[in-house]
Amino acid sequence: MQLTIDKLIYGGDGLARLPANEQGPGKAVFVPFVLDGESVDVALREQKRNFARGELEKVLVPSPRRVEPLCPYFQRCGGCHYQHTDYDHQLEIKAAILKENLRRIAKLELESPLTVHPSPPWNYRNRTRLKVQTQPEFAVGYYRLNSHALLPIDHCPISSPLINRAIAALNGGRSHDWPQLDEIELFANADDSQLLVELDCAPDTSQSAAQTLAEGIHKLIPQAAGAAAFASAARDRQPQRLASSGATELLYQSQTASYRVTAGAFFQTNRRLVDALVTAVTVNRSGRTALDLFAGVGLFSSVLARHFEKVVAVEASPISHADLGYNSPANVKAVRAMSEQYLKNVSGKLPPDLVVVDPPRSGLGETVVHSLVTLGAPRIIYVSCDPATLSRDLGGLLRGGYRIEQAHLVDLFPQTYHLESVFHLVR
Repeated sequence: MQLTIDKLIYGGDGLARLPANEQGPGKAVFVPFVLDGESVDVALREQKRNFARGELEKVLVPSPRRVEPLCPYFQRCGGCHYQHTDYDHQLEIKAAILKENLRRIAKLELESPLTVHPSPPWNYRNRTRLKVQTQPEFAVGYYRLNSHALLPIDHCPISSPLINRAIAALNGGRSHDWPQLDEIELFANADDSQLLVELDCAPDTSQSAAQTLAEGIHKLIPQAAGAAAFASAARDRQPQRLASSGATELLYQSQTASYRVTAGAFFQTNRRLVDALVTAVTVNRSGRTALDLFAGVGLFSSVLARHFEKVVAVEASPISHADLGYNSPANVKAVRAMSEQYLKNVSGKLPPDLVVVDPPRSGLGETVVHSLVTLGAPRIIYVSCDPATLSRDLGGLLRGGYRIEQAHLVDLFPQTYHLESVFHLVR
């Protein structure tokens, strides 16, 4: 049927509505790869009670912002969502989505200006995770759109040049027999001169088989400083390293700081905006004590330490915590704990001047928000990768007496619907 796209929503889809009927306004229809204002032919693929999902058949009246996608895999690969529009429009879409989430969920009309930090739109990723197929022949790639079937690729335009050379090398190794291999993650250092390779192996992989695999991949990929093999089953909880070949960490030298990043640790994926993100969080911040929750390897702590007498950095992952300790100067106390439990233990004992929170996609949650309100720091800086959970948490913080002083959109993920934001709250 023919529909008109009202707007784009978080997740990459466009929102349209079926015709109204005697029961009321038509239900919402979600359609990928469209733009606001376009008239499109859509085939309905899924009908639910309150919404439907459609597949784009034809663009009847295109948006003037529509462009030809650069990547030959676009619309077949599930990784990118916005390659069909120019980059300035992508930023406009993300800013509108962020503000709409704040309005709908937090009941907040953003009054302070939203500062947008753009990225080079291509070759920006320093970390790329590839699915692996070993039978009937070896291939690497991504999941097909809305599927767990592999789409083999020979390059990825949003990944760094060095990562793309590694993809070519892996494809050149198709004659190798690696049945234990499930996924490969390629992590490049700041100047794109070295790679760290992380391998996810089938749960029953022996240490000797993992060692053979790590050595084979390390040898195959030029500029690989090393390869580390992990057991897939444990990776989402506490990665279990089975074997390694060569180095197990890289030194990531940004303009603001130097970080050791070990295989299995988290680090931001946009090689062009690491410094912009750190600056958006730390610039003009100083005092006696700063608390950095979900600290990772110390992305913010290392810089905050230059302007605060003491920094307490809290991280739960044992691998990231080890890097945090290594990267921290003497006035940073690295604590291995869940942020929720740490706040519970220090309630009423720690009077920080600043709290920085950088939670996972699930956000802070009600308990941590309540603990932060009780802690009563005069300033909180919230780094978010999900506008919905951000809006939920901001609602609780605003009700607790905080107000928004600054708002930043840091576009760490061009061509995709994902967006990073930084909010400065004061009390």
